[in-house]
Amino acid sequence: MVYAIFSASLLLAVGAVYAGAIGWLWFRQERLLFEPDALPLDEPICTDPDTREFFIDVPGARLSVAHLRRPDPRGVFFFLHGNSGNLKKWFVELDAFREANFDVVMFDYRGFGKSSGQIESEEQLHADVDAVWQHFAPMYQGKRVVISGQSLGTGLAAGLAAQLCSAGHAPDLTLLVSPYSSMQALAAELYPWVPMQVLRYPLHTLQHAAKLLGPVMLIHGEKDTLIPIHHSEKLCSAMQSAQLLRVTGAGHGDVHQFPTVRKALLAALGRL
Repeated sequence: MVYAIFSASLLLAVGAVYAGAIGWLWFRQERLLFEPDALPLDEPICTDPDTREFFIDVPGARLSVAHLRRPDPRGVFFFLHGNSGNLKKWFVELDAFREANFDVVMFDYRGFGKSSGQIESEEQLHADVDAVWQHFAPMYQGKRVVISGQSLGTGLAAGLAAQLCSAGHAPDLTLLVSPYSSMQALAAELYPWVPMQVLRYPLHTLQHAAKLLGPVMLIHGEKDTLIPIHHSEKLCSAMQSAQLLRVTGAGHGDVHQFPTVRKALLAALGRL
């Protein structure tokens, strides 16, 4: 009898702790998903003479934008960065785009860098991406358009590219670096004890990928332990016109540093 009471009490205690942990994940998962670094308003993102920075107003926030502008560009490379840092970390190594004669557009999500506000939902993230793209889209009518993302940004990039395809304006290239098939699938691998209903940012990249038209390039490090390469393999198999560049020796955060990636990027832009 005493043992039964003790066992029941223990189960109740474990259940309470588990329920508390699930509740914490529901309300605090932004802290797990996003690792922003703030940037003082008076600190330049980039001092190159052919770049500029400014803000785009969206409901409840101002988004910090960096723009590399060439005199007569062939097109634009619209890039959505990963879940950490700010534009000072991501808006770098621009010479490859100058060589290919492409403008580059990047922006910081809410709470990153000089952007104000806080990320509150996946729908808000997609809306912000669309707002920034709509600001630039008229500038590049008749030009080549590349929609790209890395890590966290790949789900957002695939979503925007699919939206453009549905509207009859398919990108000339969709480029996804270290993508996940979905954040939900990745979370299931990393945290199998967490019910998937708790995840408020499922980011179903695979669903968007199936709607993409035109060429798609996936780049993934073979030693990536954060987002294993099988996510890219799954995405690639779902698209007829996709190609996957496997980067030997690369992990998650260093894949862009490999010469094979720069060579592949320049070749892809040169074919457009």
